Amino acid sequence: MKRLRPHALSIFFAGIFLLALWGQSVAGLAEYNADQAAHGSPAVSYLAFVTSSDFVVDVAENWQSEFLQFFLFILATVWLVQKGSPESKKPGDEGAGSDQEQLVGRYAKAESPRWARLSGWRLALYSNSLLLVMGAIFAASWLIQSLAGVVVYNQEQADHGQEAVTWLGYVASPDFWNRTLQNWQSEFLAVGSMVAFSIYLRQRGSSESKPVGTPHLESGTEGE
Repeated sequence: MKRLRPHALSIFFAGIFLLALWGQSVAGLAEYNADQAAHGSPAVSYLAFVTSSDFVVDVAENWQSEFLQFFLFILATVWLVQKGSPESKKPGDEGAGSDQEQLVGRYAKAESPRWARLSGWRLALYSNSLLLVMGAIFAASWLIQSLAGVVVYNQEQADHGQEAVTWLGYVASPDFWNRTLQNWQSEFLAVGSMVAFSIYLRQRGSSESKPVGTPHLESGTEGE
């Protein structure tokens, strides 16, 4: 337990993620088979369902919106500030910061990551690695969503005696963007609310909140 405790936050969210994903698969299978029965079609197994386009498109649809949220938030907080929010840097600290502030190159510490002590493309890549990985996961999830989505969409088209569409036709369709933008707007609302609410509201002990007695308009990156 002593070894796990320093990683409790990651373990907690990994655990509830797996539970939620499993719950979604079980509920989704039940709904899918109920729909199959209503149309006089045979039920499918759990394995067949979780490898189907119907399940994959729902999972990927949520993932891409979540990682887009973090991608944009990471990028925006480099250059934009919100006075009073612990989710923001202090006004005047906009930008990528100096090498000395970022502890890179000749200012790196002995225990700094190896690529932080280097220069050139490796330092540039490592300096933006979080944004790049979040963006890559978003792009991959978006692509998977669109590929699985066109299969599901064309199944529905066939059920209604209508023609199938191409992948390009699907990603330009109202159906695709209706599903996509439903998720995007909710993620943007959640992030914006967190930034704004944290100016005036507190949660004692949380690193996402300023200390309870901190003045409302005092900015900072984390509580104590």
